[in-house]
Amino acid sequence: INLLMELNHTAVTEFILLGLTDDPVLRVILFMTILCIYLVTISGNLSTITLIRLSSQLHHPMYLFLSRLAFADIGYSSSVTPNMLVNFLVEINTVSYLGCGIQLGSAVFFGTAECFLLAAMAYDRFVANCNPLLYSTKISTRVCIQLLAVTYIGGFINASSFTFSFFSLLFCGSNQVNHFFCDFAPLVELSCSDVSISAVVPSFSAGSIIVVTVLVIAVSYVYILITILKMRSTEGRHKAFSTCTSHLTAVTLFYGTITFIYVMPKSSYSTDQNKVVSVFYMVVIPMLNPLIYSLRNKEIKEALRRELGRKIFS
Repeated sequence: INLLMELNHTAVTEFILLGLTDDPVLRVILFMTILCIYLVTISGNLSTITLIRLSSQLHHPMYLFLSRLAFADIGYSSSVTPNMLVNFLVEINTVSYLGCGIQLGSAVFFGTAECFLLAAMAYDRFVANCNPLLYSTKISTRVCIQLLAVTYIGGFINASSFTFSFFSLLFCGSNQVNHFFCDFAPLVELSCSDVSISAVVPSFSAGSIIVVTVLVIAVSYVYILITILKMRSTEGRHKAFSTCTSHLTAVTLFYGTITFIYVMPKSSYSTDQNKVVSVFYMVVIPMLNPLIYSLRNKEIKEALRRELGRKIFS
């Protein structure tokens, strides 16, 4: 009997993603808008990676982390955006049970990698501003490799906790996911099994990573601020602060939206608001990051001019 009940529970072989809206006119507008955003995201982040690889003056730890951040943004956006675009074109957008797990895992992996990379970049700025003479020692090639290893291992562990928890859930009722991608929270709501453990493990894993990375960023910038305030030269203060503004902007945008979704009480906002904020941090922010770093960074602007000059005169 128990075996028959489990077979019935796992009868759901696919999920229906309800998407953002049912309005046909709005769907066309959103399709064109998000397609443009996605194309800018891919081209902008690929350009950042290519420029950092080609330009010798950008072969520094800061830009190594930035190129990995650009790669994470491509993966993060690509884990949900193509499927979202399909959702606007078809009446019923279905995703297989396995495909849903893969989408969830990939989104969590790249999102977690982004958290660790932003923390690593904050540490890089801390050393550059507070211990400039020890920069080459504290941010050596070995240290960079270790930080990147932590980034990807942490991403894998967090993604595994979400994926395994998803595959441990039983679905025996509705298969309509009230979202534009296979997010964990609406999937848990659809489950007819006991979610006390399945929901707690990924929540603890994700929560721990967010707390640790935010703590690293906060402590780094407290020390940076103290160092800047101790500077007597106004020009020195401006120069030190300018090296951090791009990263601070990216951190504020990313963690601000994550806080809205995962920290605020569920009763204080609707599912539709959750979807809009998710679009912002999963689709829009990956497009904004290369723009933020390129517009505020003189070295990237100079490297871009040099590479363009070489192509023009070659």
